[in-house]
Amino acid sequence: MVNTNKNFSNKVISWYAKNKRSLPFRRTKDPYKIWLSEVMLQQTKVKTVLPYYDNWINKFPTLESVSISNLDSLLKFWEGLGYYKRCNNFYKAVKLVVSDFNSEIPENRSQFLSLPGVGEYTASAVLSIAFNKPYPVLDGNVKRVVSRIIGIRTLSKYNLNRINKFLSFVICKKRPGDFNQGLMEIGALICKPLNPLCGKCPINNFCYATKRDKPEKYPTKNKLKAKPHYNVVVAIIWRKNKFYIQKRNAEKMLGGLWEFPGGVVDQGKDPEVVLKQKVYEECGVYLTIFKNIGFIDHSFSHFKIRLNGYFCIENHCSLKENENRKWILKRNIKKYSFPRANHKLFKRLEVNNWYV
Repeated sequence: MVNTNKNFSNKVISWYAKNKRSLPFRRTKDPYKIWLSEVMLQQTKVKTVLPYYDNWINKFPTLESVSISNLDSLLKFWEGLGYYKRCNNFYKAVKLVVSDFNSEIPENRSQFLSLPGVGEYTASAVLSIAFNKPYPVLDGNVKRVVSRIIGIRTLSKYNLNRINKFLSFVICKKRPGDFNQGLMEIGALICKPLNPLCGKCPINNFCYATKRDKPEKYPTKNKLKAKPHYNVVVAIIWRKNKFYIQKRNAEKMLGGLWEFPGGVVDQGKDPEVVLKQKVYEECGVYLTIFKNIGFIDHSFSHFKIRLNGYFCIENHCSLKENENRKWILKRNIKKYSFPRANHKLFKRLEVNNWYV
C-alpha cells in the first residue's frame, strides 16, 4: 500500500501535466465532447478515433445537433469505427438528455447511469473530467497499472473491488479528472502490457511488481480462445442497373447499417440452396443465381467470417422499396452506411468493374 494518497496522486498529476498527449478532447471542458470521446474510445485505439472524433464534431458540434439528426446520418459518420451499438445508444441517450434534462448532461451519477449505453466506466470518466466529481475510472490500462502497484495477479471480482477501493483512497479530490487521465496515460505510454518503461514511471517507487522485477507477471493474461469461423452467403440482387439493399434491425449487431440479404451456411450445406432459403425467409422472393463473384475474409472482435457473394435476379419483381429496403445505383453506395465486410466486397467488385 502507498504511504500517502496525496503523494501518489501528486506524482500522477504532475507527470500527466508534462507528458500527456495533445488530444482534441483534452482541450475542452464541454461535457458533450468529453462524453462523445469516451464512447468512441471504448475498445478502440486513440489513433483510430481521432479522425472520427474531428469529423463528428465538425458536423455535430452540440448535443442539440445530434438530437435533431437521424440515425442514418450518424451511422454514416461512424462508419468504419465499429461497435455500432455505441452510436445507437449515444443517439438515444442524447435525445433523452435534450428532452428530459433540458439539454444538460446530468451531473448526478445515478441519472447519468440511467442513460442508454452509459456504464460505470463512462460515468466515472465523464463526471470526473467534465464535472470534477471524485469517481475513479477502471479501464484496461488502469487495471494493469494498479495490479502492478498493489501486487494483483488475477482480475477476479474480489480483486477488482480491491483496485476500486485503492483508487477511491488515492484519487485527488480536487483534480479527479487529471488523476484519472494521468493513470490511463501512464498505462498507455509507460506501464505497457509488454516491456513496460519502469525507469520512466512516476510512481515506480510505489510499485510492488517493479520491486520484484516482474512487472509483466501482473496481472496474468487470460489465454485467448480461438475465434469461431463462419461461412456467410449474400445475394446481390439486380434489377436492371440497380441492386437491392436492406437495413439491419437496430437492436442487432451492426444495427442500423445496410447490407445484402443472406446468412450463415452450416457445414455440409449447399451455399446456393441456403442463400435461396435465407432470401425467401427475409424478403419473400425466389431467386435465380447466375454468378458467384467470389469471397472476402473479415474478422470481428469475437469471430471470423468468409463472405461469399452471388449475383442474382428475382423470379418476379416483387421486392418493393420502403424505409428499410432500397434499390440503389452503384454510384450511390457512398450515401449509405455499410459494415466494413461489405466495403471489402465492393472493392473486390471494383477490380472486376462490377461485371454482371
